[in-house]
Amino acid sequence: MDGTDDDKTLKTDDGFIEVVNGDLVVLSPDMRPVGAPVPIGPEPCFVGRGEHCQVSVPDPHMSTSHCAFQATQDGVCITDQESLNGTWVNLARLKPGNSAYLLANGRVRCGHTWFEVRVTGREQVPISSAFAFGPLVGRSRAMRELYTKLARIAPTDLSVLITGETGTGKELVAQAIHQASRRHAKPFVTVDCTNIPAALAESKLFGHEKGSFTGAIAHKRSPFVEAQGGTIFLDELGELPIDIQPKLLRALEARQIQAVGSTRYESIDVRVIAATRCDLHVEMNAKRFRDDLYFRIVQSVITTPPLRERPEDIPDLVARFIAKSSDPGAISRIDPPAMDRLKRHDWPGNIRELRNVVDVALAHSSGGLLDFSESLRAHGGVHLSDRISAAKSFAVLMNDVARNYFTNLYAETGGNLSAMARKSGLARSRVRDYVRQFELRGVQPPEGEEGG
Repeated sequence: MDGTDDDKTLKTDDGFIEVVNGDLVVLSPDMRPVGAPVPIGPEPCFVGRGEHCQVSVPDPHMSTSHCAFQATQDGVCITDQESLNGTWVNLARLKPGNSAYLLANGRVRCGHTWFEVRVTGREQVPISSAFAFGPLVGRSRAMRELYTKLARIAPTDLSVLITGETGTGKELVAQAIHQASRRHAKPFVTVDCTNIPAALAESKLFGHEKGSFTGAIAHKRSPFVEAQGGTIFLDELGELPIDIQPKLLRALEARQIQAVGSTRYESIDVRVIAATRCDLHVEMNAKRFRDDLYFRIVQSVITTPPLRERPEDIPDLVARFIAKSSDPGAISRIDPPAMDRLKRHDWPGNIRELRNVVDVALAHSSGGLLDFSESLRAHGGVHLSDRISAAKSFAVLMNDVARNYFTNLYAETGGNLSAMARKSGLARSRVRDYVRQFELRGVQPPEGEEGG
């Protein structure tokens, strides 16, 4: 998710997505509606015991973050958050962390509480027509949906949580928010929460005075002070030691910090953006992350899409990497088969992996065509499509293999497109195409698994 800071913007006519909306209704023990319906829209609506949930229910049998409801193109999506007692959709229990999709009204049970999902119809949601946003680049629908959210959130002072797989450019998203905010002229300061020893966590976050502990040979300013008036980016927030989380919460609520060894408090004026590759709802359920800190930090959530779900962005990303290299003319030395090879790769390391592959190819090009084969092999990038013959009889055989594979995968995952994409390593849109091609909607999942 690399890009350019210039203002050049490309446009597209594909300016909306269509999602299936709904309402969520809490039911009493005798199955009567309780309270007003809660709209289910494109942003996740969390249900659980925690105060951070949009629908907070005092059911002791529910988890802190039990499940989430969201309007998607495939229906109203219900996702279990690895809850302790499970999420039941129309009497079928979801596997922990899995999702089910409803295109018609249905009932969901969390703990001892029942909910009714009322599907209200389809809605066209506008998305950005830009092909870039600050340091981000990409023309895929997933990226344009991201730009839409960023454009809406950036001008506010809302704190933001950025989620996504490793290597998807979460820090670049944070920078994009900062650059488009009213704080853009002030500092952007990053704090890496990974592998912070518990004994040093307070000093790393709040600074320390000289001599306040063994090894404190000089005064150290807090990153909150360094970011005064600007933005502080807490990278991998989920790795923050549990013992320091209450102190961070108090600092954010009071908007002041106290350095280790100091007797005075210092006021802070910063916007907080955090990122994590783990699911904080799962971490809260496991008591590894405090729900009150989540409630304080997370006012908006942004999810970075993995590269495998947006292969159409690869040419733009490669062009950006090469333009910033010492050999910018190398972009003309990429032939179509080489670019196609990049698009077929699964990219488990996402954009970080793509940048490395491009760097290796540039280093070995010697002025000739860029060859990505060697570096892709080093990354495990050997694809079946690179080995098969173009003979028609073999193509028919492979179609049969694909049909068998996706039939079994559909049954194994209960038709959950997200789970199928994860297991197969393919983009969700491509998995949907195979489901339609092989007419798998009628395949019955094993007993007890959710349907698609």
